[in-house]
Amino acid sequence: MKNIFITGVSGYFGSKLVSLLDGKAEVERIIGIDIRPPRSLSGKLVFIRHDVRDSLDGILFGRDIDCAIHAAYILDPIHDTALMEDVNINGTKNVLRACAQAGVRHILDCSSTTAYGFHPDNPEILTEDSELRGNEDFAYAKNKREIEGIMEKFRASNPEIRLTVIRPCFVVGPGFDNPLARHLRKKVVIIGRNTTPMQFIHEDDLSEIIYLLLKTGRQGVFNLAADGTMTFEEMIRALSNVPLKIPNRLLYHMNALFWRLRASWITEFPSPCLNLMQYRWTAGNDKIKKELNYTFKYTTREAFDDFARHVRSQRA
Repeated sequence: MKNIFITGVSGYFGSKLVSLLDGKAEVERIIGIDIRPPRSLSGKLVFIRHDVRDSLDGILFGRDIDCAIHAAYILDPIHDTALMEDVNINGTKNVLRACAQAGVRHILDCSSTTAYGFHPDNPEILTEDSELRGNEDFAYAKNKREIEGIMEKFRASNPEIRLTVIRPCFVVGPGFDNPLARHLRKKVVIIGRNTTPMQFIHEDDLSEIIYLLLKTGRQGVFNLAADGTMTFEEMIRALSNVPLKIPNRLLYHMNALFWRLRASWITEFPSPCLNLMQYRWTAGNDKIKKELNYTFKYTTREAFDDFARHVRSQRA
C-alpha cells in the first residue's frame, strides 16, 4: 500500500480518505485527480486537475500504483442526465482500462446501496446477494447498478487484479452536505405522509473500512451500513426543525413541477428520488463485520447525531 490512486479526490469520500491515509506510515504517496482542487491538504498528496473521462496513461504509468480507489461520481442530481451518465459510466470504464494497462494490483470501487433500488417488494434486509434493481427513472441508482455490471465483466476479464466493490448507504458526519442534508436542514421540512426509516454510516467508519479492505487485500462486494435505522421525523426533530407531511402522490407532482422549473430553493432532486423516502432499502452489514472483524464506532442514530451536533454548532 505504498502508492494509492484516488479519483474524485476532492469530493466527500476522497477528502476523508486523504486525511486518513496521510497518517498511515505504509502509505508513501497519494495520486489524486479531480476537476477542482482538494479540500484536504497532505504532504503525501500529488493532485492533478483532470477529468476522469480523459486519458489517464500519463498519470498512472511509471508510478507503481498499488491500489486505486474510484470515487469520482456525479452524486447530486442534475438536469443534464446525459452528462451525468457520461461521467459516471464512461469515466468508470476509462479508469478500469487505465488501471489494467498500468498494472494496478487492487481496485476498490465506491458503489452504493441505492444500486438495490427503492421498491415496495424489497426484502426486509438486503444482503450482498440480493438482486440489483436500481430504479430506471433515477439516474443515480440506475448508474450504480449499471456500473456494478461493468465491474463484474472487468473481474471476469482480469482475474489477476483484486477487485473490491463497496455499497455504502448514505454517509453522514460533519461533512454531510448533499441534497438530502440540505433538505433536512430547512426549518420546515416537507416529506411524504408515508416514509420509511433510513440507515446511515458515519464518515469515519467508512474511511476506516476502506483502508482496512485495501490493507488486508479483501476482494468481493460489501454492504457498508451501521446498525439500526432512524425515521425522518426523528432526523428532522434532531435538527430542531419541523416536518410538514403531504400525501405522497401530491408531493410527487409538486416536486416534479419545481424540479422542471429549476426552483432549487424548494427541491434539489427529481421526483423519482422521493421513492428512497417511501420504500424500504435497508442493507445488512454481517459480511463486513465477519470478514474484517469490524466493530462500527457509530450506530445509524449516533452517526446522524454527530451531524446534528455539527449543524447546531454552525447555527450557534
